Amino acid sequence: MARLPKKIRKRDNSLVGFDKQKIERAIFRAALEALADEKKAAHTADVSTEKVLERVTEVFKDKTPSVEEIQDIVEEVLMQEGLSSVARSYILYREEHQDIRQVKVIYGVRDDLKLPLNTLFVLKKRYLLKDDEKNIVETPRELFRRIAGSVSEGEANFKSKRNKNEVEEKFFRMMTSFEFLPNSPTLMNAGTSLGQLSACFVLPVEDSIEGIFGALKNMAKIHQTGGGTGFDFSRLRPKGDLVSSTKGEASGPVSFMSIFNQATGVIVQGGRRRGANMGILRCDHPDIVDFIEAKIEEGAFSNFNLSVGVTDGFMDAVRRNSKFDLVNPRTRKTVKSVKARVLFDLIVYSTWRTGDPGLIFLDEINRRNPTPRLGRIEATNPCGEIPLLPNESCNLASVNLSKFVRNGSMEWDRLEDAIEWGVRFLDDVIEVNSYPLPQIQEMTFANRKIGLGVMGFADMLIKLGIPYNQESAVRVALKVMKFVRDASLKASQALARERGVFPNHKESIYPKKNMRMRNATVNTVAPTGTISIIAGCSSGIEPLFALSFVRNVLSGRKLYEIHSLFEEELRMRSLYSKELLAEVGKVGSIRDIKQFPADIRKVFVTAFDVPPKHHLRIQAAFQKYTDNSVSKTINLPFDSTVEDVRKIYLLAHELKCKGITIYRYDTKKNQVLAFDSRIGEEREELLDFIMAESEYAGGCPSGMCPF
Repeated sequence: MARLPKKIRKRDNSLVGFDKQKIERAIFRAALEALADEKKAAHTADVSTEKVLERVTEVFKDKTPSVEEIQDIVEEVLMQEGLSSVARSYILYREEHQDIRQVKVIYGVRDDLKLPLNTLFVLKKRYLLKDDEKNIVETPRELFRRIAGSVSEGEANFKSKRNKNEVEEKFFRMMTSFEFLPNSPTLMNAGTSLGQLSACFVLPVEDSIEGIFGALKNMAKIHQTGGGTGFDFSRLRPKGDLVSSTKGEASGPVSFMSIFNQATGVIVQGGRRRGANMGILRCDHPDIVDFIEAKIEEGAFSNFNLSVGVTDGFMDAVRRNSKFDLVNPRTRKTVKSVKARVLFDLIVYSTWRTGDPGLIFLDEINRRNPTPRLGRIEATNPCGEIPLLPNESCNLASVNLSKFVRNGSMEWDRLEDAIEWGVRFLDDVIEVNSYPLPQIQEMTFANRKIGLGVMGFADMLIKLGIPYNQESAVRVALKVMKFVRDASLKASQALARERGVFPNHKESIYPKKNMRMRNATVNTVAPTGTISIIAGCSSGIEPLFALSFVRNVLSGRKLYEIHSLFEEELRMRSLYSKELLAEVGKVGSIRDIKQFPADIRKVFVTAFDVPPKHHLRIQAAFQKYTDNSVSKTINLPFDSTVEDVRKIYLLAHELKCKGITIYRYDTKKNQVLAFDSRIGEEREELLDFIMAESEYAGGCPSGMCPF
């Protein structure tokens, strides 16, 4: 009796097990697009697959078929059964993927995980290992095996019921399923000679030549290994102040910041990208006006995000329209008093004009400082989501929320399992990490801060049928992040029982809460950026930036992209057409395109469909259950007013956010998202299409959210 082949030959000549479910899924997809009826498509796939399998057993018997030969049989069967529309859909799908495979060959990457083109481009550019001639020497699957193997070495430092091989396999499956991904330095450096796996560092800048240039040297070391740095420049004496050793005048913090900026511009992180910094100055520093206006000129401080460190006292003075003292940090004496509202107006105007500075709410950060006895937190990492003490580092990772929705419902048990393993992964990272400075290693081991966050929030809402721009999304944000928070605390406490508490536990807030924690912090919400492109999901907690757009990738090549869930919905309803998608690709929203049913327009919202206050309320909802901080950009359309910015900043303080970033569209020439006709200058057929750069995933379009 004839039997189905046990193996099938892939296009690279490798042999894999014959899987009839792949045939059924391919036919179902084609039938669903052609018939626009899920039950009919399922029946068609079931009946046609049986006939395909009968034909395969007849033709091949004891032979091993190739993928192409099986696909040819599928086409023949569909045509013989009179399913010409389904066959047409299947043929077009084959042709489309043939084109994609050809582009992948051009990329020079062997795709053993069947990834989208732009994912492969990002992996090639940033993460896959290269030899001395810059040839790619690992596949995507080997990349994740390298990371899982390296990080799971941390298990050897502890007695555990779990063995190293079991842990490695779990880490590997989490990453290759794209349910979980760590931050960029871990992807780049795990298992390599660099071995530096943390994304975020804060370095102290003391008020002396030795202190300033020591920080500069340390910054260079960190940037070289792929990390980002944050600085509080508030200890530096103001411009014109006395320099006692020379009897000269100090040049002030802004002038020294320019040296840090220039140094960053010439250091390439592991040969893959430029570094990034956060510069912070307190609102009561005498040079605060110079700091606020530092980026007014286009291109100034291009390697810095800037934030003013504001206090509750300053914000209260703004509301009362009272005076506020500026204090020399060297002498601790008041230099002058200014109208707080005038200073606030300068911040608001500069933000409206350039996107900088943001605000860091220092008192709110320190109210939730887990180790207050060790000192006040004064600075954050480049994107603001990790407030850290001087010389602390933090490693980050994110769970992909969209992967935990099935049939319109959250799979909470699976999400809890991913969180538990994610916390374990990050704690192991601390063990295997190669630290750029001994003082950073000491502080990191003492507090063991980790930042497990989320990505794919907007995709999750779409799968649940919940519009991002409605109140129900805020309620979901609260529920989801509370769940993530509770599960993370539980996981860290379990690790504490197995491995012990972090060394500074007695100096922390946890003994009073009767909590034995392995990690001083457990959660953050990072911008995710490139890792969300790899995972194929929306960035962090941001809304979608577009549904249909053109991406600029390799050597000027333009790739047309459609949001996967949007495409799936259109195909299922027989609404998919290139003409309609072209129209979508020219605007930032489908809310006014009447060809789409109302329910699609309601759920598939993009960033400019979301009112600014709602953006902020989503951020505040996540912040409520995040012990570190939340990176989110409040995107404003170009015609937003200065008053709009003012209201958002005031409301952010009221809602107890730890920081706030606002970006008004088109206020930077080098922004990585474009909606206007400038993108048509190279190719006329792309005129007026939304254009995104290769590594843009959503959020801050200024291009300064690199992690």
